[in-house]
Amino acid sequence: MAPPPSNIILAFDLYGTLLSTDSIAQQLTTHFGPEKAPQIASLWRRYQLEYTWRLNSMNQTASFSTLTSHSLTHALASCNLSLSPSSTASLLKSYDSLSTFPDVSPALEALASAPDITAVVFSNGTQAMVANSVHSSPDLSPHSSVFKHIVTVDKVGKFKPAPEVYFHLAESVGRGKSREEMAQMWLVSGNPFDVVGARAVGMQAAWVDRGGEGWTDTLVEGEEGGRRWWWRGWGRWWKWWGWAEGKRRGR
Repeated sequence: MAPPPSNIILAFDLYGTLLSTDSIAQQLTTHFGPEKAPQIASLWRRYQLEYTWRLNSMNQTASFSTLTSHSLTHALASCNLSLSPSSTASLLKSYDSLSTFPDVSPALEALASAPDITAVVFSNGTQAMVANSVHSSPDLSPHSSVFKHIVTVDKVGKFKPAPEVYFHLAESVGRGKSREEMAQMWLVSGNPFDVVGARAVGMQAAWVDRGGEGWTDTLVEGEEGGRRWWWRGWGRWWKWWGWAEGKRRGR
């Protein structure tokens, strides 16, 4: 069922926003020790994203679960390492139980009491991967009821930041593709490429600076090409949201 038109859509990216992809280093440490694990985790994420962008450019597609597996193999090979098939399968299963960032739980608790906001998870991941994370992850599952929809790119055959992906989000939550209706949706993401993609089709976007390094993406000049607002954590974002919405609604 589509949310009321008066409701604001808040679309939360999953990997790198709600869930820390670096947290997989804990499982990698079991196999490779604490010195190598963070490097492998970083390379794994880097290649995972690079694969999605390359497929977009080539007009080809593959499931995000397949790309996650292949990018792990790539990351290990880059470090002259390997894993047995059973250990690889165990690591990939752990990807469905990544840890949330510390500020996620209190932010979602606050969001649960906001009636005019429709929160959705919006991810490159497959429906199965995202559903497992939202409903089975020890950190995220206690807050699963906050999210009214899970929107993935499975049916689109593209990955973020392709425009089709954001239009699919709009369709999934009962919104049109006009700039006016796209502007009624907010993306909350820790990934600059995602923020730039959302802004390009007219969405509002809030960037969560997970690395604490500030906005450095200069692909598109001007505010329309980048983040509309940015925070180092969700606590400040939530306070700002309450103020901004109260002002918008004349409260």
